[in-house]
Amino acid sequence: MADIGVGLVGYKFMGRAHSNAYRQVARFFDVDPKPRMVALCGRDEAATTAAAEQMGWEQVETDYRRLVERPDIGLVDVSTPGHTHHAIVLAAIAAGKDVLCEKPLANSLAEAGEMLTAAKRAGIINMINFNYRRVPAVQLAKQIIDAGRIGEIRHWRAVYLQDWINDPDFPLVWRLRRETAGSGALGDIAAHITDLARFLVGDITEVIGTLDTFITERPVEVTSGGGAGLQATAGQELGPVTVDDATMFLARFASGATGTFEATRLAPGRRNYNAFEINGATGTIVFNLERLNELQVFFVDDPAGLQGFRALNVTEGADPYTANWWPAGHIIGYEHTFVHVVKDLLDGIKAGVSPAPTFEDGFRCQAVLDAVERSVTSRTWTRPAEPPV
Repeated sequence: MADIGVGLVGYKFMGRAHSNAYRQVARFFDVDPKPRMVALCGRDEAATTAAAEQMGWEQVETDYRRLVERPDIGLVDVSTPGHTHHAIVLAAIAAGKDVLCEKPLANSLAEAGEMLTAAKRAGIINMINFNYRRVPAVQLAKQIIDAGRIGEIRHWRAVYLQDWINDPDFPLVWRLRRETAGSGALGDIAAHITDLARFLVGDITEVIGTLDTFITERPVEVTSGGGAGLQATAGQELGPVTVDDATMFLARFASGATGTFEATRLAPGRRNYNAFEINGATGTIVFNLERLNELQVFFVDDPAGLQGFRALNVTEGADPYTANWWPAGHIIGYEHTFVHVVKDLLDGIKAGVSPAPTFEDGFRCQAVLDAVERSVTSRTWTRPAEPPV
């Protein structure tokens, strides 16, 4: 079995999730090549070294340019804030490395187009981490749709609700600044339900939406003792929030279906409520990430007197990915979706084919988000841009 050296840029939330996936994938799935966790990259050498030791990385780099040039690294994983994706990914592609990139692909559609073009010209394996596609229940939903079980799809409705910035004293972290995050709820979480919509229903042809910022100023983030402060103090300086707190938009699909989308990080009690409902001519599918082992289905051709929603426990050995984990009924969690992403990425590297979602999928998703932003200004239905040829 061959190995492939992995270099990961970024060591916080997503870096931890990706690191766990590289540690676990070969223990539960038959993968070839097998990932070797060669180097973790971060600007703070002490913090990066501590993270590398905790998460199982062999070495540390403090400059992504040195990381991508290393001959013992064949796969570069970019798990940093959005404003850094463009430069790191282009450097990795120029060095001939395969790339896994966190979503959204970039902070602007122009940058995303440059990254897609570079990946195509270089012929490298490329993938974007929309990990919710790899929830077994979502994969089962896709199988049910493709089998025609719910018939012609007419309606998609999705929400992604969180509450982690509901407190107005929560500081002005990078996700609340346009220059680092690109956008707020739109790019952070609406990107996920947009990708799921494209995966399950198909391409989106027109959108019209809203963007709102309810808490316009927040305490400026302070640093002490090597960490960022997450608690405001009396008289602390306030800075402007330059991204949206919430977005809502309508969509039309190429198939003729209609869709509604809502995303906010100001929904008290909703920790990570990523939910969708799909209505077809002959059935309905319902999913909620907070109950990720469950898929609700309704079929109109069930016998009279027995019709109603049923909750499927998606843990059977025949369900997607589940045979490699635990016996039926033994649930899996959020972290397993990243393992599934890495498993499919490694399979793609072996086959020489970029697994979906590719950089083109990332561009198309970002084009929808870009069209939403443009529709807010024009107040008209707006078409997403097409990928560069």
